[in-house]
Amino acid sequence: MEAPVFEEIDPARDCACPGCRHGHRVLPHSPAGRAPARPAARGALIVAAATATGALGAGQAAAALTTVHASHLPGVFAGEEPDTPQGPRAPLHGPTGTPALPPAGAEPAAITRTEIINRARTWVTAKVPYSMTAYWSDGYRQDCSGFVSMAWKLPTNEWTGSLGTFADRITKEELQPGDILLFHNAADPQKGSHVVIFGGWTDHTRTAYTAYEQTPPHARKLATPYAYWSNSAKYLPYRYKGVTTSTASGAPAATTYPGAASFGPGANNGHVTELGRMLVARGAGRFYASGPGPRWSEADRRATEAFQLAQGWRGKDADGLPGPGTWRLLATGQGKDVAAQAAGPATAPASHGVAGYPGRAMFRPGAENPYVTRLGRQLVRKGFGTHYTTGPGPRWGEADRRGVEAFQRAQGWRGGAADGYPGPETWRRLFS
Repeated sequence: MEAPVFEEIDPARDCACPGCRHGHRVLPHSPAGRAPARPAARGALIVAAATATGALGAGQAAAALTTVHASHLPGVFAGEEPDTPQGPRAPLHGPTGTPALPPAGAEPAAITRTEIINRARTWVTAKVPYSMTAYWSDGYRQDCSGFVSMAWKLPTNEWTGSLGTFADRITKEELQPGDILLFHNAADPQKGSHVVIFGGWTDHTRTAYTAYEQTPPHARKLATPYAYWSNSAKYLPYRYKGVTTSTASGAPAATTYPGAASFGPGANNGHVTELGRMLVARGAGRFYASGPGPRWSEADRRATEAFQLAQGWRGKDADGLPGPGTWRLLATGQGKDVAAQAAGPATAPASHGVAGYPGRAMFRPGAENPYVTRLGRQLVRKGFGTHYTTGPGPRWGEADRRGVEAFQRAQGWRGGAADGYPGPETWRRLFS
């Protein structure tokens, strides 16, 4: 009988079983992302390859492997890992992958709203991959709570159960860029717990906002229905205690007024885009038909004018061109927001130049909002409601998608133009 052949298998980087987690702690971190060599007798998983006479059958070997890696998380069975698991509270990790404890008595640093958003954007731009065990080059863990810890510049990697201790509860009406929406499932933290950074409302209806979040496969920025795609009622708004409206040393250039030459007819630069985004976050989104962009337009002037008028300014102080005072209030989150239209008949939001169309973010899997109900009822009125078994409702479902697809095909559209998701032209024709 031949001796069995043994092979050492390094654990998967994201495996959360106790043995693999121990291995990740005791082994040095490899900057290149490769598992370093290690002694065969220390923390390795040994697999015996059966010889012709066979000591183990294939089924028994598979069962043994499953047992070794059975999930240790409470309430989570093998093969049912949550979509966004998170690591525990932990120190930052230095360049060598070893914990780097903050100095004794270290306090969370003061930070401006602009800096929070800019820090979040660095991970989105880099498409930092999601992981509950890996650490990015800045020392922060690559999961949702590590992302917020990084954006807030906290001295440690926190988790959803501890982030609230660094913040104050606020209301939906008080939300400003840099605040967070947090859902912590205290009964089973690994099931559904998640946190996102609020980046500003997408329009004046305040039914959707720009979310910065760390979620598989990587960090992203996405228009999101309030408060989130799922478990919406369980998300609570919080404001970081260290957020400041003053311009601190080392603050990003966005807090500095770029000069009058950056705005006005003919201007085409990133400062115009940044101005538009800040104005949308302060309630001026109704002036933009297709969203802020780098080319100065009448929409930018009218939105700026509305913000200036909201401060009580008149005359040349409310001419629609941002001066240093206007920019400072926008960049630091100070001043009054643009009020929703009150006089005259109520007007529906407009997106892509189509009145009433709320944007594609309202019609995605998991979306739940009044626009889905309105869409479904109109499909029924137009004779495309045959796919509904219980009637239209606020949660987007396959019946909605198939109804929209049928309507689109009735227009003679095919392929991607008839995918079942309502765009601005679908909306215009459906409600005409």
